[in-house]
Amino acid sequence: MANILAVDDAASIRQMVAFALKGAGHAVTEAADGKQALELARQRGFDLVLTDVNMPVMDGLALTRELRKLAGFRFTPILVLTTEAGPDKNRKGVPPAPQAGW
Repeated sequence: MANILAVDDAASIRQMVAFALKGAGHAVTEAADGKQALELARQRGFDLVLTDVNMPVMDGLALTRELRKLAGFRFTPILVLTTEAGPDKNRKGVPPAPQAGW
């Protein structure tokens, strides 16, 4: 069982994702925007983060950048879900690989 954070400003999408993941035996925490998700991430760890791109307050790309700054999320899988397409958007969703600290 994985502990998953699902982030989307659309309640119906969050509920659909949570329903499917809970049905597969996972624990799911929901957040309505990146700011709320970041606050939750600072309180506890997650095995996986699923985030939308376009959200108010803090979008999914900003959330990804902020999560990568947290030691506990440097290597946590983050899936960015969006209906948008295009190479520029794809590149923005892939932050630089974290550097190993000595």
